Amino acid sequence: MRTLNDVPRRLVVAIGGNAVHPEDIRGTSQEQKSVAQITAEALLPLAQLDNELVITHGNGPVVGKIMMRQMLTMSRIPPMDMDICVAHSQGGIGYLLMQAIENALREQGNQRHVASLLTQVEVDKDDPAFKNPTKFVGPFFSEDEARKIGAELNWAMREDSGRGWRHVVPSPKPKHVCDISLVDALVKRGTIVIAGGGGGVPVVRDARGVRTGVPAVIDKDLTSAHIANVLGIEELLILTAVPRVAVNFGKPNKRDLDQVSLEEIKAYHREGHFPPGSMGPKVDAAIRFLEGGGKRAIISHLDCAMAALRGETGTHVVQ
Repeated sequence: MRTLNDVPRRLVVAIGGNAVHPEDIRGTSQEQKSVAQITAEALLPLAQLDNELVITHGNGPVVGKIMMRQMLTMSRIPPMDMDICVAHSQGGIGYLLMQAIENALREQGNQRHVASLLTQVEVDKDDPAFKNPTKFVGPFFSEDEARKIGAELNWAMREDSGRGWRHVVPSPKPKHVCDISLVDALVKRGTIVIAGGGGGVPVVRDARGVRTGVPAVIDKDLTSAHIANVLGIEELLILTAVPRVAVNFGKPNKRDLDQVSLEEIKAYHREGHFPPGSMGPKVDAAIRFLEGGGKRAIISHLDCAMAALRGETGTHVVQ
């Protein structure tokens, strides 16, 4: 267990899409503001440290609703491309988090600044994900509802880990976070930086360096791991809806993982313990982060951020 003096001074914190838009809310503006405030209070102990802090966030529930909203009004208003929908979700969520974290800091007399950067992330135009959509976005539906919506909107719909049916879209792997040098410069001057929201706005670049948006939603945990690796940050904190990762989840022999080696968690992953729609992407990101030079990836509940960082809870994946 680590003391406050041992807590890393350079950190990337990834918060899930449900931390900014839980499944049990309608999604009104006031609900979203309230959820952002709760998230800010959970992150406040980290924000008050003298540290270099980058925060990333998911956008699956929000971007899915943006896409559905425009599909339902397309006879009157032309729909936006998916990359623009990602940018809209990134800007809106970033605004709410930025304001909520700064307000929480001001209530403690802390004048630290928070900046939210609209972040483009380059992907490979030939990534196989474009032919095999796997990223869940938007709300849950029954199977009958999903089939009707899929037929009406020409959307791929898939069952999500026993929780219902959702829209799935391509999720290519991140290759390069555009303007990562700006993130680095801001965090080094003490600014808390919100970047790579929703995995970043997906773009491809041609031989001349010209970027173009593509229809996809990048996994935010993979982008978080990439940001941490590029910036040389040795610890990645992934905050989700459970305090620890478990093997045999949902079974009588379920077992929580405390500290686990990279090779051990890769073996568990190969055995199929972490479903693609839930814990799978987070474990993938932890593996990628450590293989990219990271020292420790922690997966825990949003409410346990500081406790997990101290080693009191969470699953700690180490070299």
